[in-house]
Amino acid sequence: MSDKPFHCGFVAVVGRPNVGKSTLINTILGSKISIVTPKPQTTRHRILGVDSHTGYQVIYIDTPGLHRNAGKAMNRMMNRTAANALMDAEVIMFVTEANRWTVEDQDVLERIQNTSAPVIAVMNKMDKVHPREMLLQAIAEMSARHEFAEVIPISAKLRNNVDRLVELVPGFLPESPPLFPEDMITDRSENFRIAEVVREKLTLALRQEVPYGLTVQVERFERDDNGIAINAIIWIDRDSQKGIVVGKGGKLLKKVGRAARLELKAEYGVPVHLELWVKVKDNWSDNEKELLRLGYESL
Repeated sequence: MSDKPFHCGFVAVVGRPNVGKSTLINTILGSKISIVTPKPQTTRHRILGVDSHTGYQVIYIDTPGLHRNAGKAMNRMMNRTAANALMDAEVIMFVTEANRWTVEDQDVLERIQNTSAPVIAVMNKMDKVHPREMLLQAIAEMSARHEFAEVIPISAKLRNNVDRLVELVPGFLPESPPLFPEDMITDRSENFRIAEVVREKLTLALRQEVPYGLTVQVERFERDDNGIAINAIIWIDRDSQKGIVVGKGGKLLKKVGRAARLELKAEYGVPVHLELWVKVKDNWSDNEKELLRLGYESL
């Protein structure tokens, strides 16, 4: 048994919407614990990703993107979830895009400045910055914005420099025994992950406005010798959206079901039977009680 102390702690991965926070955590863990789409606000929940090694355990907190327009109850909840993660973390990863800085980035930085945890500035999408001198200039500009513990340019998608980032983290963690079993990779249930896979496929298939008014709830998950049977409800907040989600002749819903089935079959290694229903719950995304009932975090 090693005499070296064990280190363990929480790392909040924060930033404005759509900077690549979930992609980064999935890349670090080598497993898809959070869904990813090109559309902002894909991540709605606090999701823990557990990375266990000899001598240390890192618990990454994937968070919704912090954003200015938080009029609806769901948007306020997402901002609150991300803000709470900052308070819980021993280390903060502040993720931005290497090729741009926005007022929303500045808003997030101002929230971070109210915390005492060390902050690693993670400049994602470095592969989009050319020539190299432009990247060096962007790093210098980032370094001047705050007293960061480190400033690291990466490409989460291409895994450029991600190993260097991962190597830095344990040095900031406190001495502590592991908080989760070594073989555990996330705190989220099977039903949650299945619902998120379906929502990802819906978000990718639908036009811009609809994904923000839908959520998915798994009602049945059964496993037997023939495989896995899943029933899930797609909740929408207006009746006018039903035709869009189902598609002409049910084509879009079938396409979504097929894509979700294929991913789940690859994950579980057995046949998957997936049935989807579309139901209306008027204005659920602006109703605090409905949000809680559907599994969203407390406001």
